[in-house]
Amino acid sequence: MNLDLLDNQHSDEIAAFLAVAAQGSFVAAGRLLQRHPTVVSKRLAAMEKRLGVRLIERSTRQVRITEVGAQLEQRLRVALAAIAEAQQQASDGAAQVRGTLRLALPAAMGRLWFGPLLPAFLALHPQVSIIADYSERVVDIIEEGFDVAIRIGELEDNRLIAKKLCEHRRILCAAPDYLARHGTPDTPQALAEHNCLRFSGLASFPYWRLQNGERQQSLLPSGNLTANDSQSLLAAACAGLGILGAGEWLMRQEIDAGRLVQVLPQWQLDGLGGVYLVRPSARFPSATVLAFKAWIEAQFTPAPPWAGVPR
Repeated sequence: MNLDLLDNQHSDEIAAFLAVAAQGSFVAAGRLLQRHPTVVSKRLAAMEKRLGVRLIERSTRQVRITEVGAQLEQRLRVALAAIAEAQQQASDGAAQVRGTLRLALPAAMGRLWFGPLLPAFLALHPQVSIIADYSERVVDIIEEGFDVAIRIGELEDNRLIAKKLCEHRRILCAAPDYLARHGTPDTPQALAEHNCLRFSGLASFPYWRLQNGERQQSLLPSGNLTANDSQSLLAAACAGLGILGAGEWLMRQEIDAGRLVQVLPQWQLDGLGGVYLVRPSARFPSATVLAFKAWIEAQFTPAPPWAGVPR
């Protein structure tokens, strides 16, 4: 794409040419452009020199557009109308809930809790289509062109505008039959006697940092299964293999179904984090982005979906 015609000098020349062609004189064109007639004349002369063609015939009393100039004027006005239309469409699109929304979602949480919610948003906004990317990696939403992302934990990228949807609590759970066979720990130190299922993606890995109000306890758990996939560890915990430390969102359905029991409920793992909606910039957000932001906030009010609180 040749963008040379978009520089300031060339656009000034085009404006001078179109003003003279429309007004029929350099004086009138100067009034229209709020420029001295000699400035308008110089810009037009520079354009004719650049193109190598006479666009305006000059006389002492009037100017007359040439045949080539008339053809150029017509095509330039068509081009300007197309530019104006494109800009208007962009402005209208920013004000209407429509178009494509690109979402970056954490894989496990996205599949469990965000993916099932998306059809309801699309039903409310039939002119919107969603491209959802599920991944545990931290995507660069600016470089990769995402409109919105959901992040878990603490935020470090100060280029992003963030809205905290809820706290992120990590808890300890085990299957009832595991606890029946091995006993229920009543202190963090007692975890040393248990098979602990360890998530290698934890910020403090391989340590578990437990917190109960102002009390803190750090320990190095041992166990026969370590993985970077939280859902495989969840399956192992439900099968009675050991004690899992993970987000409440991951284990809530299993707790409610009785397949898992919370262990050391007064203690949280790895401190408090958050679940955030993030977007690249606060400047000129589209109506679609704002509609999704307001809608997803409503799904987390007064509590996140996994809390089972009516909305």
